Amino acid sequence: MMYVARYASPLGGIMLASDGDSLVGLWLEGQKYFAASLQEGTEEKPDLPALVAARQWLDAYFRGERPAIADLPLAPKGGSFRRAVWDILCEIPYGKVFTYGEIAKRIAAQTGKATMSAQAVGGAVGHNPISIIIPCHRVVGTNGSLTGYAGGIDKKIKLLQHEGADLSRLWLPGQGTAL
Repeated sequence: MMYVARYASPLGGIMLASDGDSLVGLWLEGQKYFAASLQEGTEEKPDLPALVAARQWLDAYFRGERPAIADLPLAPKGGSFRRAVWDILCEIPYGKVFTYGEIAKRIAAQTGKATMSAQAVGGAVGHNPISIIIPCHRVVGTNGSLTGYAGGIDKKIKLLQHEGADLSRLWLPGQGTAL
């Protein structure tokens, strides 16, 4: 059984999910892969401690504070490669961005490989089941493109602006690219 709660954010509705002990999902309504990891039955349980903690974390975040990711019990479901990428996402400071290429180099170094595909990293970033808290919005293309965000590029920009990121070197990709 999975437990869910709703959260009203400045970006719109959010669904939170827990396995009973940890947060396993956070999705913006309408985002790509919405609730993709919820394969079991769900029950609304907003008073579950993990979901209460997630809502409090989000309250602090949207007030402009910088709550620590480590303050939450997180258990994103995914293979070892995806979890390694998500761990790196958690290291990106507020208001900063990493490129898919930078993450690929770090994964290659961790695994003892000469290279790693930035596209493979992009796939893992795109399937992050705990959006915002595991900050996939802080990843941009190597050339500064604001490409790819399951919640939508407009929300990615709003999150980066909210965190005080310098967007002056970043740009929107043209139509037909990974928006």
